[in-house]
Amino acid sequence: MTRTRYAFIRAGWHGEIVNAALEGFCEIISREDVDVFDVPGAFEMPLLARDLAAGGKYAAVAAAAFVVDGGIYRHEFVAQAVVDGLMRAGLDTGVPVLSVSLTPHQYQDTAHHNAIFRAHFVEKGREAAEAALQITETRRRLGEAAQP
Repeated sequence: MTRTRYAFIRAGWHGEIVNAALEGFCEIISREDVDVFDVPGAFEMPLLARDLAAGGKYAAVAAAAFVVDGGIYRHEFVAQAVVDGLMRAGLDTGVPVLSVSLTPHQYQDTAHHNAIFRAHFVEKGREAAEAALQITETRRRLGEAAQP
């Protein structure tokens, strides 16, 4: 029996926080079934997500990033572009592409904020894994229903 594979993309900015999403994801989906891909930042995720989804190897692709106000650019612009790109990757390929990208209104690089957001990413990783499993199963059932 062939194992179902999942791709997980993680952005490097604030990697210690973003990596918590992978931890949560792998609490639900076995790490053996997950291939991890690293990108420098959130903006690079949609292109890789599209390529991974189009390859036909993965039932779903999850992408995690922590987009904060960098002072030079508006983080809302980056976050919107990333989420739109991830959605387009899924629609263009027919493979679910899930966003675990968070954009807090307030973030300070302190132990307190890092702990809060790290815990939040663990939960969001779990939710993405549950969504990946649910949509994979639903699509499997739809495929079976279409069989004569």
